[in-house]
Amino acid sequence: MNRDSAPHLLPDLWDETHAATLDPLGRLVYRSNLLGSDWRMTNTGGGNTSSKVVEKDPITGEPVEVLWVKGSGGDLRTAGREFFSSLVQPRLLQLQDVYAARPVRGPKTEAEDAMVAMYPHTSFNLNPRAPSIDTPLHAFIPYRHVDHMHPVAAIAVATAADGPALTREIWGDEVIWTDWLRPGFELGLELQRICREHPSAKGVLLGGHGLINWADDDAECYRLTLRLVNRAAECLASRDRGEATFGGARRGAVDDSARGRVLVEILPWLRGRLSAQRRVLATVDSSPDVLQFAASVDAARLCELGTSCPDHFLRTRIKPLFVDWDPVSGTVDSLKALLEDGLARYREDYRAYYEACRRPDSPPMRGADPTVVVIPGVGLLGFGKSKSESRVTAEFFRCAIEVMKGAESISRYTALDRQEAFDIEYWALEEAKLQRMPREAELARRVVAVVGAGSGIGRAAAERLSREGAAIVALDLRLSDAEATASSIESRTGRGIGVAGTGISACGDVVALACDLTDRASIRAALDDAILAYGGVDDVVITAGVYPTPDVSGRVPDEAWDLAFRVNARGPFLVADEMRPTWAAQGLDAGVVITTSVNAVVPKDGSLAYDASKAAANHVVRELAVALSPRVRVNGVAPATVVEGSAMFPRDRVIASLAKYGLPWTGTEDDATLRARLAAFYAERTLTGRPVRPQDQAEAVFLLLSERLSRTTGQVLHVDGGLRDAFLR
Repeated sequence: MNRDSAPHLLPDLWDETHAATLDPLGRLVYRSNLLGSDWRMTNTGGGNTSSKVVEKDPITGEPVEVLWVKGSGGDLRTAGREFFSSLVQPRLLQLQDVYAARPVRGPKTEAEDAMVAMYPHTSFNLNPRAPSIDTPLHAFIPYRHVDHMHPVAAIAVATAADGPALTREIWGDEVIWTDWLRPGFELGLELQRICREHPSAKGVLLGGHGLINWADDDAECYRLTLRLVNRAAECLASRDRGEATFGGARRGAVDDSARGRVLVEILPWLRGRLSAQRRVLATVDSSPDVLQFAASVDAARLCELGTSCPDHFLRTRIKPLFVDWDPVSGTVDSLKALLEDGLARYREDYRAYYEACRRPDSPPMRGADPTVVVIPGVGLLGFGKSKSESRVTAEFFRCAIEVMKGAESISRYTALDRQEAFDIEYWALEEAKLQRMPREAELARRVVAVVGAGSGIGRAAAERLSREGAAIVALDLRLSDAEATASSIESRTGRGIGVAGTGISACGDVVALACDLTDRASIRAALDDAILAYGGVDDVVITAGVYPTPDVSGRVPDEAWDLAFRVNARGPFLVADEMRPTWAAQGLDAGVVITTSVNAVVPKDGSLAYDASKAAANHVVRELAVALSPRVRVNGVAPATVVEGSAMFPRDRVIASLAKYGLPWTGTEDDATLRARLAAFYAERTLTGRPVRPQDQAEAVFLLLSERLSRTTGQVLHVDGGLRDAFLR
């Protein structure tokens, strides 16, 4: 059916012509990517797919049945071949005998958890991908292809108070209801029993969890998944309450402009309070459905119940923080007061939940702050250790809202039992997975704005800081140049996972913005966008500069003098001054690095305007270090003659410099050749004899922002290859 005529239905995207060109694993990847492409079918990182394929044993050459199944930590939308585990199917079935031999077994027993360590012993062909906890769900179903999804429409039925009756009403005998059972070996055995006792069934609705179905043909399995999910979606759509959804509106609406102003003021302040232990980044979702929920009569009740799908608890926690603010009559100050009270109550509730549900061997509590905040007129705010994780967090609760909407339209939404939820959130196996996570990069969780990121030192700094884990706001006078830098970074890092976010907040780990650092309004607008993108800004790097080229007589026009001081000296001050409210609201340590020049301390002929403005910039560094202490450290990097990639060395300046130093050049030579000749000449004048490159400056910028030089402020670090005339006097 056409999506436009029935927008609640998921479209059939299968292309058999393309699928026919793929090998069995390739077809599984293709099927998985299609199913994962729509958040209504499954949340990011959630669900699994599998295919049982006959392979050749690498030792005996004999045929063996192999289960290819999405491995631990994979995401169906983005998964490639490397994200699938391969396990010998007969050996997986033999694990049932190993389990049966355990004297004590059953759901949530040590015996069940111990089986997870047995899965790698069934690995086929030394595949290193760790098997998922859901492996038995696929292995014990006696069909070649299995799809286990977390569809919004199906979970709405799975969380409804009368879910078993609704399952029969919607799917008849095709889908069998089973009560909640934690993912794992016992659930696999239960699915095996259902398949044996209901041979005509095509799937199972897992109470509070999701949908699993099967077929012996992969295209048939894919289309069966769509058909079953769309049948539930049709049922929900037929009972949609429209304006009366969630009990109707309790709070009025505001326009996008008013919402944006509130977010710019609230986000850094709230981010600071949620970052007391470790920094977090934010994603804003103000989509119409989310706003309808946040302003509704039932929002407070449903938020208190929290989410149901087990994938959610690790990111959304047991429930969000709902703040009952009136966006029409309320002020930002009243919202802050409500948030302060709400955060205190939330932390108290979460500690009580942990203490009430903890077991003797439970892992330590992982903080008590909310990761989702719901505010009428604003929407939902998702927080996480990275931009990608914050998008996933927001996505998961957006899914939860749709689940609640569906369940409330056909019945009454019910959340998972608190103890069951705790046992998922603090499952020893999940804790072990968290402990195996690689160490975070040095600048992870930080947002760095790089002014002048479109070329030269700025671009090199943005690339370097990104490699250390920072989220980058690439700012440049020319938006196209900032976009080129952002594109370069994103081509290396990717956009991560998660599909939530409204407007600029849907960005990845880098965003490009236009900014004129001589214009306070332009700076303010760019920083506001950065706040909407990430929830705040930590560090600022200012590499933008201008070199006023003298005319043929060696003079610099008055207007060029003025521009040099506006850009090189006043510009960094304006950026720091506009950042003050954000730094104050966040209350977090921050850093500023300003690119000055060794010319600031070396009198030279022919560059008076530039040198004087850079001398002023050096003092701006020192003055700002005093003014912004103790939270914000301010330092400078003073390069010399960085020709490579520099916007301050256009062709006319390079030629003028070559002529000034009596170096040969011709008008037919390209820019790269002329730049290399000038750079080599400059290198000969240094003690190291090596050209100074943008990446050398970028390394200094990184060091000054990192904890490695956390006791350094008010300093200007020369990165000049060793110029005697620039030595400290």
